[in-house]
Amino acid sequence: MMKIYQPSKELRPYVRYYWVLKSDEHFSVPTFPIGCPQIIFHKKTPLYIPEIDKNQSEFTISGQVNFPAHLQSDGSLEMIVTVFHPHTIGIFIDTPPSAFYNLEISGYDIENRQLNEISRKIFDCGDSKVCIDALERYLLSKIRPSINIDRIGESVSSLLRHPSMPMNLLANAACLSNRQYERVFRYTVGMNPKEYSRIVRFQKAMWLMQRGEKSFAAIAAECGYSDQSHLIRNFKELSGHTPESLLKQHIPIPTCLLILYNVAFILSDIKIYRQICIKKI
Repeated sequence: MMKIYQPSKELRPYVRYYWVLKSDEHFSVPTFPIGCPQIIFHKKTPLYIPEIDKNQSEFTISGQVNFPAHLQSDGSLEMIVTVFHPHTIGIFIDTPPSAFYNLEISGYDIENRQLNEISRKIFDCGDSKVCIDALERYLLSKIRPSINIDRIGESVSSLLRHPSMPMNLLANAACLSNRQYERVFRYTVGMNPKEYSRIVRFQKAMWLMQRGEKSFAAIAAECGYSDQSHLIRNFKELSGHTPESLLKQHIPIPTCLLILYNVAFILSDIKIYRQICIKKI
């Protein structure tokens, strides 16, 4: 069973959505970079990542990554996930995202008393909606003004619209030198702007591929790739597949899990909204 919950109005600039999944299916799902950090609570068996021979912690903070992997379930899964905008998780965990680049760390390892308290509430709670309400109260209590959140948020929005936008234009818009901009972006988002824009291009291309309305050459041009070969190289790096072979993959898992773990753009597609249950808080 899958449910997606939208955040309250006050949290929408910071949180993209929450999702809850309960499943008794055994599965192995490929995962690709989505550019959005997450906080994950596993109320049953945590997911296993074979590439690093490690289970996620029951309380996991998942940072920005630039490589594909797999997630495996033993058929006993119940998870509650908060998906943040690319640049906002830091103010809620009092830790810069750059500290867990390409890592999935235990939330307990950052030794944040408030986070530990909210994790205990989640694990003691039997109702998913009540759990998310508790998360909302915690997140609302952590909101504070941040000039870096504001100006990097503008950059993220620009890159989502135009993934190939030159860094000097982004830096100028943020009123920073190129060097300052790259440092602030990495500190706030968890990776440098060039790498993030590569993930955005990949995500946008995946979204267009799912729609099935354009050729690979047309998708490459729309997403800012220099040519179709550039698109193919990027797909191999971030998914382990060419675009054509990825479309041919048959993955016997719940469609909603593949979507939520892999395609950030696709949640704006009405076809996908019809497949999953969305609730407002």
